[in-house]
Amino acid sequence: MAFRNRPLKSKDYYRIPFAERLAIIERSCKQVSRGVFFSTIIIITSFLPVFLLTGQEGRLFHPLAYTKTFIMLVDAFLVVTLAPVLISFFMTGRFRGERANPVNRLLERIYEPLIRLCIRWRRTTIGINIIALVISIPLILSLGREFMPPLDEGSILFMPVTLPDVSNSEVKRILQVQDKIIKSVPEVMNVLGKAGRANSATDNSPISMVETIILLKPKAQWRSGIAKEDIINELNNKLQIPGVTNGWTQPIINRINMLSTGIRTDVGVKVYGQNLDTIYAFAQKVKTELQGVAGVKDLYVEPITGGKYIDITIKRNEIARYGLSIDDVNAVIEIALGGMKLTTTVEGRRRFSVNARYAQDFRDNIESLKRLSVQTMQFGPIPLSAVADVQLTEGPPMINSENALLRGTVLFNVRDRDLAGTVQESQDRLNKMLTRLPKGYFLEWSGQYENLIRGEKTLKLILPVVLVVIFIFMYFAFHSAREALLSLITIPFALIGGAYMVYFWGVNLSVAVAVGFIALFGLAVETGIVMVIYLNDAMQQLVEAKGNSRESITPSDLREYVVAGAAKRLRPKLMTVCVALFGLIPILWSSGVGSDVMKPIVLPMIGGVFTSSIHILLVTPIIFLMSKEYELRKHGKIDVLEVKH
Repeated sequence: MAFRNRPLKSKDYYRIPFAERLAIIERSCKQVSRGVFFSTIIIITSFLPVFLLTGQEGRLFHPLAYTKTFIMLVDAFLVVTLAPVLISFFMTGRFRGERANPVNRLLERIYEPLIRLCIRWRRTTIGINIIALVISIPLILSLGREFMPPLDEGSILFMPVTLPDVSNSEVKRILQVQDKIIKSVPEVMNVLGKAGRANSATDNSPISMVETIILLKPKAQWRSGIAKEDIINELNNKLQIPGVTNGWTQPIINRINMLSTGIRTDVGVKVYGQNLDTIYAFAQKVKTELQGVAGVKDLYVEPITGGKYIDITIKRNEIARYGLSIDDVNAVIEIALGGMKLTTTVEGRRRFSVNARYAQDFRDNIESLKRLSVQTMQFGPIPLSAVADVQLTEGPPMINSENALLRGTVLFNVRDRDLAGTVQESQDRLNKMLTRLPKGYFLEWSGQYENLIRGEKTLKLILPVVLVVIFIFMYFAFHSAREALLSLITIPFALIGGAYMVYFWGVNLSVAVAVGFIALFGLAVETGIVMVIYLNDAMQQLVEAKGNSRESITPSDLREYVVAGAAKRLRPKLMTVCVALFGLIPILWSSGVGSDVMKPIVLPMIGGVFTSSIHILLVTPIIFLMSKEYELRKHGKIDVLEVKH
């Protein structure tokens, strides 16, 4: 056949004249430059959803998207400018035909019988692909959903909470006991705990909140067969102290959660309302309903009541008998409990106020406060209890508000289950229990689930737009809606391998997995465009050799030329796939900080590149052949696209 080189011996070399060589380079560059340029633009476009991510996920993946975009922009420019020039410089000397290369001969010897077999059994081949695609849909739907893959920071943050009225000495004792128990676990290297807030105006932690950072030894020194989750479960079982509610997280993600959502756990149910007691009652009902939900761990209600206050109520009738005013009594209380400024001391450029008040032991004793002396003009000193009622009362240890509304919170972490499934079951339970809330009261889900919903909403909104834009670019590349659609069909078949890979690896769907699928779109479309270019080139050669009519072109001719077009430049097609696979597969065996996020990104790319390559090499030529056979039957000729500028 005219379009196929004759068999060459290993020593058959040809010297091509300079002018002819430049003409061949120019013709070849024109043939593939449009497809390569637009495939590069399509890869850039496929990353548009990543640019529109906001919040934590945006800050994490924006550097990846920007880096890849700038590289691809430069690549698109160099493809049509520098690459042809470099080829003209380095492709000199003597040349051999493509079939003289032993690698090419081996690949074609394997590929041609395989593609002919698939063409002979075309319906079976397409059916198998469709069945694999249909099976992948329930696999994807059965996967759990989470915001981001849990990143192993190499340390643990233990955040137990005690009762609000706990004393300083009791918290200190509990902290020492906990640290001693934690240090008894062999995998723990160091442990450091604190109670209350740090010396910072931005830390509002009460004395009842304990934060303990647990540093673990290197994994090589752990007991065999033990994982980090096992260490947490062992510590949790040992640290069951009455009056203390345990909470387990990690230092970095804890700070991120608190800064972004105000929730220090994975998920929080915020209860808004007008009355603290009513909010607390509803929060307790929510906690009761959430108990027993699979995946809910460290369940805890932020205390709204339980704080101890010294309540001093002035007796107005009594102070009138003694000739005192309310300000007189308040001044005595303020000086005794709050302190009175005596003077200011100057040390260099710094000034410090000197205050005086009663000692801590006196201020903590209710009977001593009742005997506090109040000076009168006519009756001399009298005890404070004569003009005021002094008693201990309960009140809110801390009043939380958000959006000008009082707020209570039910906190819990999610372990041993996906985030979305846990929250969905929890919401179903609460919807059955809280059929109607009083006016002015409502619930809101926050924490990582809030980020999950925001990320999914962004991706669902922009992905259809991206697919439309990709289709438009492919139309510009081929000037044919049919050919653009033919290349776009590659995308769902690329998802097959990604879906299977994610499912069998046991990874939940997350923003990281979505970014991996987004990157896969561009890779699949790029390889598909190159295949369609060479198939159309084969059709051009067929028309040049036999004309373009039903009488001159037989189905056998179409089949042979499609096989030749598919086999043409087989080595670069496979090399593109192999480079992607060889570059990504080592990440599956990586370990250390960061690998938890990287693996969910590369899993869909590895599986998708593999299945999309099979589809492009075996199924795309079949669909292309079927479309040309249809054109020949219906119109008496085939549409021949100009695969050049």
